[in-house]
Amino acid sequence: MTQAASKLSQRTPQEVFEHHVQALGAEDLEGILLDYPETARVITPAGVAQGKDAIREVFTRLIHDVPKAKWELKTTFTGDILFLEWTADSAQANIPDGVDTFIFKDGMIAVQTIRYTAVPKK
Repeated sequence: MTQAASKLSQRTPQEVFEHHVQALGAEDLEGILLDYPETARVITPAGVAQGKDAIREVFTRLIHDVPKAKWELKTTFTGDILFLEWTADSAQANIPDGVDTFIFKDGMIAVQTIRYTAVPKK
């Protein structure tokens, strides 16, 4: 294991999530993907995205739906599981009902569910 990989594996779920939030807020796809191993799964109403390329598509879509968004987050952690309720507001659309669940393992996001409704602005 490389020193960088070892450092990532030692992060707490809270540290992983903090990085995830910063990368998403910056619309940094590569930064977002650092939090997922190749075996990660992201489950959405459209199906299961497995692996970094598929997960990149999920976040590309989210950023496209609400570019340069202002995010509001309500987190509930229990051990290596996070329940997240969120909203996002951008000039293009808003999301009033975002809900995610994260399962963390070895300093990474192993499984995530995402569900939201993007409401276009007129």
